[in-house]
Amino acid sequence: MTSAVLFALLFLCMLLGIPVAISLGLASVTTILWFSNDSVASIALKLFESLSEHYTLLAIPFFILSSSFLSTGGVARRLIAFAIDAVGHIRGGLAMASVLACMLFAAVSGSSPATVAAVGGIVIAGMVKAGYPKALAAGVIANAGTLGILIPPSLVMLVYAAATEVSAARMFMAGFIPGILMGLMLMAAIYVVARIKGLPAQDWPGWRAFLRSAFSASGGLMLIVIVLGSIYGGIASPTEAASVSAVYAYLVAVFGYRDIGPLKNQPWRKPGEGVHRVVLRNVWQMLWALPRSGFDPEVQKAVMDAAKVSIMLLFVIANAMLFAHVLTTERIPHHIAETIIEWGLEPWVFLIVVNLLLLAAGNFMEPSAILLIMAPILFPIAVQLGIDPIHLGIIMVVNMEIGMLTPPVGLNLFVTAGITHESMGWAIRAALPWLGLLLIFLMIVTYVPQVSLFLPELIDSMRGYK
Repeated sequence: MTSAVLFALLFLCMLLGIPVAISLGLASVTTILWFSNDSVASIALKLFESLSEHYTLLAIPFFILSSSFLSTGGVARRLIAFAIDAVGHIRGGLAMASVLACMLFAAVSGSSPATVAAVGGIVIAGMVKAGYPKALAAGVIANAGTLGILIPPSLVMLVYAAATEVSAARMFMAGFIPGILMGLMLMAAIYVVARIKGLPAQDWPGWRAFLRSAFSASGGLMLIVIVLGSIYGGIASPTEAASVSAVYAYLVAVFGYRDIGPLKNQPWRKPGEGVHRVVLRNVWQMLWALPRSGFDPEVQKAVMDAAKVSIMLLFVIANAMLFAHVLTTERIPHHIAETIIEWGLEPWVFLIVVNLLLLAAGNFMEPSAILLIMAPILFPIAVQLGIDPIHLGIIMVVNMEIGMLTPPVGLNLFVTAGITHESMGWAIRAALPWLGLLLIFLMIVTYVPQVSLFLPELIDSMRGYK
């Protein structure tokens, strides 16, 4: 009875057009007040505890702040230039370079819509100018942008880790190889399409230009090394690495690339200036600019944008955690797990059910909310069936990627439509041909567990050996 009322209230609120976060909170609070002896004060305490007691969730605002600085600071533009110099000379190379740029930016942002906005805002117009069909360019970016939540660090992986209490570091390890594999699959498909359609190739710029663009992009590339290297090496937790990434992104954007802040557009070296003069002038400029950067409008805007996104996401998470608390208190996941085990489902059949359920949910809800609702239900069943929790997590993340491309709540579709100034229907048609590739990739990740588990198991064995 309790579970029926809980889910009925949730779906009723959503059908009435109430935002998902508020729907989760209303359904949970109403169910608690009707069927539980808890007071309103205890509900408020639970909302606070749902965020404060999960140390892993502290990484989310730091990664969002890091992404905000890097999106504003022109890192995406430099990563795109590096990617074009690396693979642009291959037929269809500009589209392949866009995928590579999405992979690189995903490794510094952790967000799918941010990846589409930062990379797509630059490369879609460039691909159209180079002779690519606009629909093909938009479809490639919409799909490649989903790598933002698969290639670590990923905000969605942090949410799954908090919901199931698995290791966030192991989730990041597990997402690395699948992210690379998906990017390579997209590039291979682009190459085939380019050969069929006769899409152009860029001229090879030469090693000098390639090394120059690599050096220019090194500010963003080093963040990948710092964050993932510290996590994989066991030096820092994901939360500690996230805080370091926020500080590093601020320094790179304001004092390194100087695209925002008090030193905006000021060159590192003036013509004819000696080395000692360059060093002294830049040290003085940075000392002068450091206390003033906090009052710079662009820096303040980056911080405010990150704060807005963090508050919105954490509000969704808090309400979803309250919903998950009701599920756990009423032992709903336990009863569902017992029922499914009694049915005698094979693990591979259960995984089909999981994929169908998550693909359907991805059409209507935001990824973080889906994970926080579904993970507590699916997690105990998977464990009893012998499915690795990390493997289940990657399956759920890939399903969330596909949900980013399915209407009516496909976030990447909205961003793509906004960038291209086209209708939502046009964006759906542009992304649809590439969506089949993601479904094939989902099948590979689902039924070849070692794609996800190879790297975590390898690193665990190396640490055990040491």
